[in-house]
Order: sequence, then C-alpha cells, then structure tokens
Amino acid sequence: QVQLVESGGGLVQAGGSLRLSCAASGSTFSNYAMGWFRQAPGKERAFVAVINWRSGNTYYSHSGKGRFTISRDNAKNTMYLQMNSLEPEDTAVYYCAASARYVAGSGFEHDYDYWGQGTQVTVSS
Repeated sequence: QVQLVESGGGLVQAGGSLRLSCAASGSTFSNYAMGWFRQAPGKERAFVAVINWRSGNTYYSHSGKGRFTISRDNAKNTMYLQMNSLEPEDTAVYYCAASARYVAGSGFEHDYDYWGQGTQVTVSS
C-alpha cells in the first residue's frame, strides 16, 4: 500500500526558506508522477509543482515558479519542495500526492491516487 508522509513544515518569517520532504513507500515510484499541492485557510486545494519520477521533468504553477524547486532522491524514495523567498500568502497546509495514471504529471487534484496527511507552513509578515 502506497504511503506518503510529509515533513518539514513550520513557522518562518517572510523572505525565509523551508524545505518540505515527502517520504514515499509501498511501490516502485519510477512509474509515478509526484506532486505538491497546498490549501490555504478558506480556499480550495491548489497545485504547486509536479515531477516525473523517472525523467525528473518538472512543472510549476505560477505561484511556485521561480521561488520553489521540486526534486526527488531515488535512493531515499523521497521528494522535496525547496521554498525560498516565502511570503505570507504561502501560508497553507502542503500536501504531497502520487499519480500512477498520469506519469507525465498533472496539475489537477483528481488525477492523483494517493495523498499524504499534509504539513503546515506558516509565513509571518
């Protein structure tokens, strides 16, 4: 059974950085796309970034491009989201997700088959 466990969230001042991790287990992830989504208070969950596990190709939402970097470590079965120049608007619960159906990647929540429990990121002004 696929399990995804996020970590690395916390409280940071505006302009600071955080690195989120998503430890994956229960499958061979070379045939998956792995993504990050976030949900701010009172808002719907939104796409942040996605990586094709096999090729390493990445794609970002407008909000994440230029400030966030998604990556993966094959040996550790772990995906990362390096977030720099954080802004209060980045405050949200961040979720990692895995898709076996759309291995090239997708920005749509319903294309993902597995989800982590989320990690809170709070950016103070």
